Amino acid sequence: MINTNQTLRGFATISYWADDMEAAKAWYSDLLGIAPYFERSGPDGKPAYAEFRVGDYQHELGLIDRRFAPAQPTFCPGGAIMYWHVDDVEATLSRLKSMGAQEYEPLTHRGEGFITASVTDPYGNILGIMYNAHYLEILNSRIQG
Repeated sequence: MINTNQTLRGFATISYWADDMEAAKAWYSDLLGIAPYFERSGPDGKPAYAEFRVGDYQHELGLIDRRFAPAQPTFCPGGAIMYWHVDDVEATLSRLKSMGAQEYEPLTHRGEGFITASVTDPYGNILGIMYNAHYLEILNSRIQG
């Protein structure tokens, strides 16, 4: 039974800002191996938003033109990192760095079944990656159940 009384029920969408939407779409399309499934232009006709559906639960990754950022944006890391589950953190970290991402947090073993790393993408967003045993347990229980 689903508990609908929980405040935070699950990850829905993560949004990353980009100064160059075409370059960001191309970079993330290359990383993910898919094109955005949804795109929207701004009032001036220039690309403003692109969204990808990613992974086992089809979570949403949105790219937003930085000109639509809130009035008080901060362009330095704010302390929160959203981690995406990956099967091989070391290989994924290596691939991201080969694509021009800069290491933000090195590969770190956090305990049995948990490994993390993070990078800053070419547009200044933090992209966290993680091998997470709990993620796999939940996924397997949904597949088997």
